[in-house]
Formats: sequence, C-alpha cells, structure tokens
Amino acid sequence: MSQFDTIIDRSGTGSEKWDHYASQDMVPMWVADMDFAAPKEITSALRDRIEHGVFGYTNPPDELNDLIVQRMLTRYQWTIDSESIVWIPGVVTALNVSTKVIGGDALCLTPIYPPFYSAPKQAGHSFIGVDLVEESGVWSLDMEALKSALTPETKGFLLCSPHNPSGRMWTEKELQQLAGFCKEHDLLMCSDEIHCDLIIDEQRKHIPIASLGTDISDRTITIMAPSKTWNIPGLGCSFVIIQDTSLRHRFKKAMAGIVPWVNALGFTAAHAAYKYGEPWLQELRTYLRENEARVREVIRAIPGLRMLPVEATYLGWIDCGVYLDETNQEKPWDICEKHGLAVSPGHIFGNDRYIRLNFGCSRPLLEKGLKRLQIAFSRE
Repeated sequence: MSQFDTIIDRSGTGSEKWDHYASQDMVPMWVADMDFAAPKEITSALRDRIEHGVFGYTNPPDELNDLIVQRMLTRYQWTIDSESIVWIPGVVTALNVSTKVIGGDALCLTPIYPPFYSAPKQAGHSFIGVDLVEESGVWSLDMEALKSALTPETKGFLLCSPHNPSGRMWTEKELQQLAGFCKEHDLLMCSDEIHCDLIIDEQRKHIPIASLGTDISDRTITIMAPSKTWNIPGLGCSFVIIQDTSLRHRFKKAMAGIVPWVNALGFTAAHAAYKYGEPWLQELRTYLRENEARVREVIRAIPGLRMLPVEATYLGWIDCGVYLDETNQEKPWDICEKHGLAVSPGHIFGNDRYIRLNFGCSRPLLEKGLKRLQIAFSRE
C-alpha cells in the first residue's frame, strides 16, 4: 500500500477545495491542489521552526538559494547564480508583477489557467489568446496564428510550461520556436513553470525556456515554486529567476510597496523540500502516473468523452462536447456536480466543451469520483 492511498480528512481546515461543498455529498476534484500530506521532512522542519517561537521578517536561508542554483544545473544544465533568484509569496502574484513589467498587451496560448486572462487586464493592457491546435492527438502550437495575433501594442508572451489545463510538455523544438518568435518581435517572456517537477510521461524531460540561451534568458521571467510539487501552496512561497540585471531590477521595482515578504514558514518548508524531498517526489510521480492511466482507461469507456494523454501535472482536460451539443441546457460541469462530482468548468479556461479533473488524490477517492463520472455521462 502506498502512503498516497491514505484518505486524509480535510474538512474544517479552511480548504477551498473541500469546504466549498462541506454540506454536500460531493467528491471535489476541481481546485489544483493535491489531497496528499506533505513529506515528513517538511512537517518536521516546520515543527522545529514553530518551536523556536519567533517569526519576524525572514530572509531565505543561504543554502536554499544554493539548492535552487544546483537544482537548475543538475536537472536542466542551466547555469544561474543566486542573485538571479527573487522570492515572492505566490505564483499568481509573480504573474501579475510580470505583466506590469511587460507594460503592454500579452500573447498567450489558450485554453489557459484563469489568472493568465486577468493579469494583463489588471495591469491596464489586453490579453491576446491564441488557441492550441490538435495535431495527431497532440496539442500543438499554431505559429501562424501567433504571428497574425500580434499588434503594435503587443509587448509580452505569457507561457505556461508544462501547460495547465492541457497537461502538455513543450518540446525543445517548440520552445525554440517560441524563443525565436519573442526575439524577432521584441517580446518579454513570462514562463510559469510551477508544474515542472510533476512529469507523467517518463519519456519526457522538462526544459526551462530560459535555459536555451542568452537570447531568450535575457528577456525571460521564469516562475517556479515548491508548492505544486510537494503540495504546500498554502504556505505562500515561490520564486522567479531573472538572469538579466536590468529586467530583474524592473521586476523588483514593480514589486516594491505592494508585494509582501515570503513568510518564515514558507522558507522553512521550501528549504526542507528542496533538500530532502526527492524520494517522496519520485514515489508521487509513480502514483500520479498510475492515476492518470486509470483516468484515461475510464474516459475511453465512456462514449462521447475524450482526453488526450497528460504529459505533466495531475490535471485531466476532458472533452465533453457531445453532451454539450445534445443537452444545450446543462453544461458538462453541471452534469458532474448534479451527480456528486465537482470539477473545474471549462469556460474559465476558455472552452465550454471541457472539464478539468484533478486526479491528485488517493486511489480510493479517485475510484469514487470516476464512478460518479461514469454515472453522470451514462446514456442509459
């Protein structure tokens, strides 16, 4: 039995994912956090830090920056220095600061995680979405459509890598195309890479776009975090990597007076995660791969539903368009909810045909949710 098979009661903990349906018989598979306990190394480090009793303004431990530098080198052959790292209390915060730095309209591949839509608008600019296209069962870039979408006010490109909600991992060729596109049109790149450790396809390897060379690194803000990897998003600890000194200065200036410090416990958890969390992560990946395979198996057996393989993340992007066309009254996510399954509605990502299902949960809970999915879309 895996440690991840344990069902942990999250009721009454203020969990957005669970408390929203607290009074209902609902399997929550919507918000993108996992139902797994963080590694014992993290909880032990947090316990020790709490026993210290003083929680003043806190800088990152020197070793934490060193761990990040070493991780980038060993995993991606990407050489950075500690000065390139800027700590920030959240990925969405980093995305919004980045759009202020971009200072103009931003291109993005759609469908996409909702904060990508709102960040440029909150900075007083426009979001320009360009749909992914399906080619031979794979979500792919449409470079011609990207070129056609450019306007004189376009100043940036917002990338999600790996991609949420599709679960796509971009190849080196695709990343080179995007890097060349940004250079050709003088666009700043903001690359959200928070799911980079959660690789489902064992044949694939994550490539930070900024690692491809100075032509792209000098114009890139890379966002990473331990939050998705070790299921600690509630601790509010993320970081950006900005190698160009001028761009980094602009980012820090945009943060000034608005963005708070990362809290002491966030730094403590991040340090323990990057120093001791790899064995737990390896076991998690295996578990998520098995969960993803099970989800695909069930989806294939439900007429009218379709899901392309998830290459990374713990999120299934499921096409329910047949049911949308047939009912025209009920949306696919409403059908699920009526049968006791909470999923993320496709329209918030930009496509009414889809639902997003979070399979980052115990196997028993997954089976319960998938059973409800089968019943919800049964044609009997």
